[in-house]
Amino acid sequence: MADTQKAARRQIFFINAAHFLTHYCLLILPTAVLVMARPGGEFGSDYGPVLALATAMFVLYGVISLPQGWLAAKFGRRVMMLVFCFGTGLSLIAAGLVSTPLMLAATLGAAGAFAAIYHPIGTAMLVEAAGSRPGAQIGVNGVFGNVGVASAPIVTAFLAGQFGWRMAFFVPGGFAILLGLLWLPVPEYDHAAHVSAKAFPAIPRHLVRRAVIVLLLVAIVSGLVFNAYTILLPKLMQERLASDARLLPLVGVLAFAVTLCGAVTQFTVGRLIDRKTLKRVFVPLACILAPALGALAFADGWISLPLAGLVAAVIFGQVTVNETMTARYIAPPLRAKLYSVRFFVGFLGAAAAAPLVGILHERTGSLTAVTLVLAAFAVITLLCALFFPDRREELEPELWAKAMPVPAE
Repeated sequence: MADTQKAARRQIFFINAAHFLTHYCLLILPTAVLVMARPGGEFGSDYGPVLALATAMFVLYGVISLPQGWLAAKFGRRVMMLVFCFGTGLSLIAAGLVSTPLMLAATLGAAGAFAAIYHPIGTAMLVEAAGSRPGAQIGVNGVFGNVGVASAPIVTAFLAGQFGWRMAFFVPGGFAILLGLLWLPVPEYDHAAHVSAKAFPAIPRHLVRRAVIVLLLVAIVSGLVFNAYTILLPKLMQERLASDARLLPLVGVLAFAVTLCGAVTQFTVGRLIDRKTLKRVFVPLACILAPALGALAFADGWISLPLAGLVAAVIFGQVTVNETMTARYIAPPLRAKLYSVRFFVGFLGAAAAAPLVGILHERTGSLTAVTLVLAAFAVITLLCALFFPDRREELEPELWAKAMPVPAE
């Protein structure tokens, strides 16, 4: 038993580190662009067009997630996670070597394609290693991803400001390759014994369908809101609090502080959902998001900081709830495939985030319009939260047997 727990903890550690890397690498450009977009630069002088070069990255991040469940079944989950580490690392290093917009878009697209491996496969591996109450571990895993989101602006701002924007890609690329090398000799946790120790309960099909419908709708909406918010955050801090170009490090620090609010929420929500039904955590979060985004759209000065922190807390807290939906309503053999479908449909929103932020900012000259659009989408999230099942059986799976219809004799 001790060896099994040690193997599970080791797998969780590497999955958490990979989650940090995934979200970090997706958010290098939104801060690096503040240095890259300059008169006479290789990529032009305007923020919006340079930021839009990340579009292929987010499109492939979503599209390539679809076949991951099937690829994991064919080649093995551990192999795919190693491909994630080495492929992402080499792509980021290549991005730091380019000097044309087309090549930057291509190398970022490659990084997005390899990063797409993580969520469908890594999340399924995490849930199985976490045991019967995965909420806390999903929350901790969310914190790692959140710290990746929070670290990207501050570390990128420091590296780009001190050593040039290329170093901002080289360093995380090297980290990804190092993670793969450390993971290489570690065997995969044998989840089969864990799965067979306690059979997954039979859940009424209409409730499973209802949960899956909500899960996929929320994936589309939250993909847009999550990506757009994390992309616009450095620019928002610059516009509202640090408009002087010499204050770029401050922009990174402020974006880091705001995003850490989400890390605290994910840890707290992860523990809450092991004691409460998902709907009772999901609805309060969804009720806060739309008005908070609406207020942030018009806020200026230092009041923007706590409002941005509140929005980040809610957005990231919802991610933990959404991850647990699959763990509670979908049997283990189908989880990786459903995670693949979920993250694929999420790309519909995620892929639109970079051009949405770039185009609306270019046309309006501020982020007010973008933030109001996100507030409108947050209303859809609230409707989804209200439609989600609220069943005590989530916390006591043995009760599902009583909820199943009695077969006719």
